[in-house]
Amino acid sequence: MTLLWPWALLLLLAVPAAVWWYRQQLRARERRRAELAELGLVAAPTAGGRWRQLPAVLLAVGLVLLVAGLARPQARVPEPRREGTVILAFDTSASMTAPDQAPTRLAAAQALARQFVEQQPPTVLVGVVAFSSTGLVTQEATADRALVLAAIDRLTATGGTGMAGGLQAALSTIVGNPVSIGSTATGGIEQQGPDLGFHGSSSIVLLTDGEDTGELDPLELADLLSSTGVKVYPVGLGTADGTVVDIDGFQIATALQERRLRDIADRTDGSYVAGSDPQALAALAKSVDLAWTVQPRRVELTAVAAALGGLALLGALLLSLHRTGRAVA
Repeated sequence: MTLLWPWALLLLLAVPAAVWWYRQQLRARERRRAELAELGLVAAPTAGGRWRQLPAVLLAVGLVLLVAGLARPQARVPEPRREGTVILAFDTSASMTAPDQAPTRLAAAQALARQFVEQQPPTVLVGVVAFSSTGLVTQEATADRALVLAAIDRLTATGGTGMAGGLQAALSTIVGNPVSIGSTATGGIEQQGPDLGFHGSSSIVLLTDGEDTGELDPLELADLLSSTGVKVYPVGLGTADGTVVDIDGFQIATALQERRLRDIADRTDGSYVAGSDPQALAALAKSVDLAWTVQPRRVELTAVAAALGGLALLGALLLSLHRTGRAVA
């Protein structure tokens, strides 16, 4: 429980003052009744018993609640909602400048990603990862579509292709902490550090031509992703026939490597999508897997406190009118 205006609680000092004033009035009334009795007069009977002070108690409680409402209390309450997380992992290596998918592989990937982002509901969080020689998180997962689209527009192609680094960066974004990878005695890889947990409502859309020049095997990263419940949906950019690109004055042949992308999809229970397929956008809709989650949300309780305070004051008024015929007993 937190208070936005805690200084308003200083008004609670008025409550003891009101109680003291009320008790003084009761004592003065009893003294007057005793004086009338000495003169042989009979004072009008008043209701007794434990319920006599109930209107006054309700009045004090109402004042306390109203003052508490002025302090604007807030509480964190669990809110169930269906949401999912999708990380767009872009291959930004130099081979993505190839024009075998117009205007270039990277530009085609950006156009497809923009359409995908614009179609997502607010409950889907979208992040952006760029990878060439290494993976880099350019936008954490967020519901702000403007930030995601801006991150997509900033992408430029350069360097080699470390697909495993891109998958590692995407997994770090999903987990919320950097994921460390080490080598095993048999030459494989293993995750180091705390348990990564299970993220069944998270997925990675891998936009790449499938070529890989990194040190780590992306298929082994796919196995790690599978153990966390994260599915990968590779989007193949380019053509199998390929083309030639000019990189630093050298003519380099480059072509779409579908086999590797299909293997990554199979190992993570995802599915492969050809970026040139007119139905690619519809196929990517399968990458969004919504699941029930519980997220804490701050709720201001001012209206609740004011309503309860008003009810207490109304109860005090009605009881006082019923017992004495006056608003104040």
